[in-house]
Amino acid sequence: MLLLPETVAHQDGSGPEIALEQRGTPMLLTLGITRIIEDEVLDVTLWGSADRKNWQQLVAFPQKFYCGDYSLMLDLSLYPEIRYLRTHWKMGCWTRDERKPLFGFHLSAKRPLVQHAGAA
Repeated sequence: MLLLPETVAHQDGSGPEIALEQRGTPMLLTLGITRIIEDEVLDVTLWGSADRKNWQQLVAFPQKFYCGDYSLMLDLSLYPEIRYLRTHWKMGCWTRDERKPLFGFHLSAKRPLVQHAGAA
């Protein structure tokens, strides 16, 4: 499930509201950062809502400074009421010049593969 399509952003923002196909199940979230400028930082959080009016933060990725793919587990069984998800991001720059931050990134989710131990 694509929670946030490839986005090129210059300022803080949020993505579209996504209706969950299956509620209350674990999800493996993957944040892909495809573009970044030196001395910049990206904070990505995922928020959930039961009614599209009241939102709560469910999970936050650690701050990111480099391109790459980063994964994180979210156990939605802890939030059985959640029906909608929305990505939020904040960005910053460590330098004092006038340039605006620039990030290219996307966020996806899938049900993790579970291996069951078999009898020996």
